[in-house]
Amino acid sequence: MTRYLLLVVLMVAPMVAVDAQFDAGIEADVILKGAVIHDGSGKPGVVGDVAIKGDRIVAVGKFVVKGNPRVLDCTGLVLAPGFIDLHTHSDYPLQNAKTNANFNYQTQGVTTVVTGNCGAGPVDVAKYFAALEKIGIGTNVIHQVPHNDVRRAAMGNVNRAPTEKELRRMEELVDQGMKDGAFGFATGLIYNPGTYSKTDELVALAKVAAKHKGFYASHIRNENTEVLAAIEEILEIARRCGIRVHISHIKVSGRNAWGKAPDVIALIRKARKDGIDVTADQYPYTASSTSLSATLIPARFREGSTEDMIKRLDDPDIGAKMKKAIDASLKGHLNGKSIKIAGYAKNTSWQGKDLFTIAEQEKKSPLAVALDITRNGGAQIVNFGMQDDDIRLFMMEPYVATASDGASMLPSDKVPHPRSYGTFSRKIGRYAIEDKVITLEQAIRSASGLPADILQVPQRGYIKAGHYADIVVFDPKSFRDKATYERPHQHSTGLKYLYVNGRLAIEDGNATNVLAGRVLRHGR
Repeated sequence: MTRYLLLVVLMVAPMVAVDAQFDAGIEADVILKGAVIHDGSGKPGVVGDVAIKGDRIVAVGKFVVKGNPRVLDCTGLVLAPGFIDLHTHSDYPLQNAKTNANFNYQTQGVTTVVTGNCGAGPVDVAKYFAALEKIGIGTNVIHQVPHNDVRRAAMGNVNRAPTEKELRRMEELVDQGMKDGAFGFATGLIYNPGTYSKTDELVALAKVAAKHKGFYASHIRNENTEVLAAIEEILEIARRCGIRVHISHIKVSGRNAWGKAPDVIALIRKARKDGIDVTADQYPYTASSTSLSATLIPARFREGSTEDMIKRLDDPDIGAKMKKAIDASLKGHLNGKSIKIAGYAKNTSWQGKDLFTIAEQEKKSPLAVALDITRNGGAQIVNFGMQDDDIRLFMMEPYVATASDGASMLPSDKVPHPRSYGTFSRKIGRYAIEDKVITLEQAIRSASGLPADILQVPQRGYIKAGHYADIVVFDPKSFRDKATYERPHQHSTGLKYLYVNGRLAIEDGNATNVLAGRVLRHGR
């Protein structure tokens, strides 16, 4: 008879914690009632309730409740696992009291961010974690050991292979970072000094992460016409190390590369079929963002310090070659029309304008403007180099997660990429709900269960009894990105409630100023 009753319970209410049916009732602090629950698995949503006690979900579905918990009516709202952003550059903003709440991410439904991306960030993982725990954080944080800063610490910004001693030092730094709780090892192979590394160096360091059951994430060497060769390199690292590999912000960038998305997808699908554990993430925008120098100046001219680079620019022979190379790069960016200045301290009036327009305004060539910026501290830029058709194709792949490539920030006079304010609400609101490029359940999975699986982070990313109560509740009619390229400092709308480790971080769309985030250490 008991077996029969259990079968009936499972058939009628598959989302319910089974033992809850046989108790006198669930003890809870909060009941989120009547929401359409998307559990992070990619299955369609089901109407039900969620109970929270302390920092955990204690029941899901339909259940009896003890006592008098707070009940929040979520009828007509979507309830999902708190979103996990696999790729942020919030390493240092989260250590700043002005931005440690991570509010621009909270309003998108993000409860966990990953740092150390593109090979940049704190190398001393223990010290970084201690700083975060001292100041308090609004979202959970996962860190990766950053290759560029590891290489810089071991051998500086030099264009050569490491000596045996230098490689051992790098291995030691990666090993210590993994022991201190980093989830993996990350590279940014268009940036200094990692751009000077060869595959063998990356294999040696990825093996250290693999020893700790970590993963390898990479901003690959090329996202333009050589993108397939760049993906072949990360697949080679996977084969040689036996490590899970992850392609950061997957894209085909530059007009000469448009239309290559099917070729990239075919290559990854084959690798996955062959048993390689390869995944990717993307942001749903046609523009990227990085420094002007990384965009226009070839790596061979960026060795050493900024002063060294400017000296090369002033050298009669090398300078002429640099200018020719920069000018060629500019022509590939519509003579500067596709490059917008996001932040330039020397002349803030240029922020929000493209290089071509600035050149006309200043009665100079785009090359002259680019050289002026390079000589005066450099600039962050927004680069319009992708097409929406390719973005949509990548989005439909089941191994592609959602990630912003942005950072925690406050409104300012800078004109940054809008992805820091709108990535997740844009993917769900525009691409899933409005355009139906993917289903709502797939969009939610790409932001929750999938990144949790990629990271292998326990008890997060899914709405399940026993999991941590990282929960987002939003109105599907109004959950939208508002940030634009012209006005990027606009918070997303439509988020009703956000719970981080069982504590309410956003209520009725407003911040509670609770710093409930935690440092998540690998293996603990």
